[in-house]
Amino acid sequence: MITAKTIATRRENNIRRINILLVEDNPGDADLVHEALEQSRSINTIHLATDGEMALKFLRREQPFSGADRPDLILLDLNLPKKDGWEVLAEIKTDPLLKTIPVVIFTTSKAEEDVRKAYQLQANCYVPKPFDFNQLVQVVRGIEHFWLSIVLLPTHEEQ
Repeated sequence: MITAKTIATRRENNIRRINILLVEDNPGDADLVHEALEQSRSINTIHLATDGEMALKFLRREQPFSGADRPDLILLDLNLPKKDGWEVLAEIKTDPLLKTIPVVIFTTSKAEEDVRKAYQLQANCYVPKPFDFNQLVQVVRGIEHFWLSIVLLPTHEEQ
């Protein structure tokens, strides 16, 4: 069984501690996102779920994730094995315990129907993944800057 991988990123000039759930089945993309966040001024703990079922188990703290921290932000790919990103998004946004967690759709699709559907399912934003490495780093840093430095995220009580 594949388990979620936790990668702690720490920097000396801390702003705040943020838990991010990255739901991504492509190991290369997951590594690139981690690399982009490494330069962060925040203390980020990145939890990686490689399929939709694993992501929901992690979020619901089901075995083997019973002690998992609740993420402050979810980066969600749409093309996932077992349960696709649409199903994951729909379940998150209809669950009273999870629906306040911001979900950033982070996928390669730029199709208008995908964008519209994501917002209909209450995604907080839709960000297409660039194919160029340098652009990907810039986009990930932009996501981080917006969600971790500009907006106020809801606090959550441990459930």
